[in-house]
Amino acid sequence: MGGRHNIELALPGASIGAVAGAMAGGLTLFAGQPIGLATLSALALAVPLALFGGLYGMLLGHGIFRPGTFGPVGLYWMAAFPVSRLAQESVAGVGLSDGVLPFLAYQAMVSLGFAIGFVWLHERLMPHWLVRRAAVNPRAEELLAQYVRFAQMVRVRKGARR
Repeated sequence: MGGRHNIELALPGASIGAVAGAMAGGLTLFAGQPIGLATLSALALAVPLALFGGLYGMLLGHGIFRPGTFGPVGLYWMAAFPVSRLAQESVAGVGLSDGVLPFLAYQAMVSLGFAIGFVWLHERLMPHWLVRRAAVNPRAEELLAQYVRFAQMVRVRKGARR
């Protein structure tokens, strides 16, 4: 099981991170910043979020995270999101005027909202991607089996409540 299999597991999370970072960075256009600064800001956030999103997919594939859980993922993004924002502000921003620690503390609080959106979107995209890759990627096949077991467990629990 080589690097290609890990990269395939990373693609959905990396894509989500890249798009989220580009969109958030693009919001600087609405704040009245010049297009060059907005582009730099978007790239400076999209790259680290894509890397952390891809790493999440690989960790999920290696069993560090489990489908359907939020707590560990929330803690992961509570560290990864502030680091990503710090990278963005270091390259393109001026948001560190109050100091690094208050900036990181605020970003850690905001990160849980990002984590909820990331997990929600990832849980909807990843199984479809795994179905496509399971035939040629054993890690994808194993992870798809975990998603199927989780879905069956949820269905049984819902049936028991009715």
